[in-house]
Amino acid sequence: WDWRMSVSCLLKAGGRWRSFPVPVELSLFQTLRNFCYRKKSTAPEKTISSVSFYDENAKESGNALDKLFSSEQQASILHVLNTASNKELEAFKLLHGKKSISIIEHREKFGPFQDLESLMNVPSFQFKTIVQVCNSILCPEGEKKKRKFQENRLLGKLIKPDIERERLKAANSILSIVFGTQRIAWALLDRKLTVLDWQQSDYWKLVNRTYPSSLYLKEISSVISKMPKADFYVLEKTGLSIQNSSLFPVLLHFHIIEAMLYALLNKTFTQDGQHHVLSMNRNAVGKHFKLMIGDTRTSGKELVKQFLSESVLKAKPRVFFPPDRVVHYRQMFSSADPPDSHRREELYDSLLQAIAFYELAVFDTES
Repeated sequence: WDWRMSVSCLLKAGGRWRSFPVPVELSLFQTLRNFCYRKKSTAPEKTISSVSFYDENAKESGNALDKLFSSEQQASILHVLNTASNKELEAFKLLHGKKSISIIEHREKFGPFQDLESLMNVPSFQFKTIVQVCNSILCPEGEKKKRKFQENRLLGKLIKPDIERERLKAANSILSIVFGTQRIAWALLDRKLTVLDWQQSDYWKLVNRTYPSSLYLKEISSVISKMPKADFYVLEKTGLSIQNSSLFPVLLHFHIIEAMLYALLNKTFTQDGQHHVLSMNRNAVGKHFKLMIGDTRTSGKELVKQFLSESVLKAKPRVFFPPDRVVHYRQMFSSADPPDSHRREELYDSLLQAIAFYELAVFDTES
């Protein structure tokens, strides 16, 4: 065979990769057919790498794609490309954003795709991209597993402990809790991002010196008695470094408060083993709202004031504050002018954390 008529196929078998040259007409079709129509088993999955040999010059071959996919496979691919909505197209690999829009626009302007080669006329579609798109349409389960793995990996960096995404997406209410050295603030939001409760409570300055565990229990129990119930309780996880010995008393205080909140709010854990208390990365919330300057997070006061104003002025605000509470919250801000404005930081942060939790973990607006 001429080298232009062969391709280096990669198969994953038994955890190792093997490479061998085979004729194009036989290898790709048989490999794709075996991959997409094989029976499910518990054995390690065999996967196909992207066709590495073909490049832009493959466009010159009018029947190149016909050799990769059977007539039945081509019919299935064309049916999806000609009938799927923009949202349905985005579910497939490499069809996010502009590519799915380009397919819809090309379809509306020139009519249905008659063959796979016509995809090359769509902006940003190259031969290699078309092969990958066709593979994902024929074998969507593999793509779903890959996306779920990536989704869970990102979620694990945002929230601890690990929790099933389905449970988060089913949440109807969350109570976001942020605590400092002298006070605890919380914000209760439903899945429509309506602020149902938002306040803070001062507690005794427990960080000043060592206190018995019974005193911690008394103070934290008193605060929890004021908190409303929710499907999930989300605690702020600070990024304080244990390497800084001067911050050790503060860090110890935070760990004690966090542990007590986990124990006192996770009331059904011993019965069902399900976590209802979670910790959310503070800096991840700061990045979501663009509040980070280097490794330092800035105040969220102005952003919260903006959300409060938009709730009154916009028909569809990002966050909705009940009209009967707007005046109260505005007065709360006006009473927090310097030098006492720092006394409200936990309050601002609790609201921002609740919004970020819904947008990143429940609605997944950045995926």
